[in-house]
Amino acid sequence: MSPSRTALVLAFAAIYVIWGSTYLGIRVAVESMPPFLMAAARFIVAGALLFTWLKLRGAAWPTAAQWRVNAVIGTFLLLGGNGAVVWAEQYVPSGLTALLIGVGPLFIVLTEWAWPGGTRPGANTLAALLLGFAGVTWLAAPWENTAHGGLHLGGVAAILLGCVCWGIGSIYSRHAKHGADPLLAAALQMLGGGAALLLVSVPHGDFAALHLSAIPARAWGAFVYLIAIGSLVGFSTFVWLMKHSTPARVSTYAYVNPIVAVFLGWLLLHEPIGPRTLVASTIIITAVVIITLQKAKSAAPR
Repeated sequence: MSPSRTALVLAFAAIYVIWGSTYLGIRVAVESMPPFLMAAARFIVAGALLFTWLKLRGAAWPTAAQWRVNAVIGTFLLLGGNGAVVWAEQYVPSGLTALLIGVGPLFIVLTEWAWPGGTRPGANTLAALLLGFAGVTWLAAPWENTAHGGLHLGGVAAILLGCVCWGIGSIYSRHAKHGADPLLAAALQMLGGGAALLLVSVPHGDFAALHLSAIPARAWGAFVYLIAIGSLVGFSTFVWLMKHSTPARVSTYAYVNPIVAVFLGWLLLHEPIGPRTLVASTIIITAVVIITLQKAKSAAPR
């Protein structure tokens, strides 16, 4: 059955606002929690809760193929995509992180192009790609060090790598045939991605760096928010929308999230918003809008 218009509107509102706010939650959490271990616990707990709820409602036990395919998707999305962002937010403000992630649809376009049988982007899309990278370059300011307004280059590189992994995971999830309904797929992806994050946390030294007594109440509050709202509601809604709407429409979150994140970072964490941020954000968001509109136009029935 096709979802109602009300359900779609609420779902889009959820990923617009919730995912915009999770950058703030991550920033607060990683101030005192090791990044990969925090992300692993977030997704394992959320995935286990969702999986248990589905089983109590009578869901069938997943097949080996469903576990395998969704674990791969979860690894790309949550270890490669979210894990890179969580690590980077130790060094890059939450609002600017969201702006950099605003180029994510550009990588999705390139991934679609590279995928077997994929569609080559048109001239307007290629121009928008260049525009988007120009915005990222201006925002990161690699010609300046962090003391004079430039961003932490390692953090910027990690965020862009996360965008690549998110693009691969998103396109693979569209083509993978596993038969799991969206909520079960979301649970399996969170469990698989959480396990991958947990494995990476060991060599990264996260267990040695964990000091529970030193974690303040606001970090625990951010952690609970990331589990309950960011993962159970936000990630599950994203997976559901990918099944019930077009990728072009779903990807519109990429230019709403940065606005929410920048505003919340300024309001609650007093992160600065300077002229460079305003100019770069305008360039990045414009590029993403152009690409999204081109994708929607090309996907429209003729």
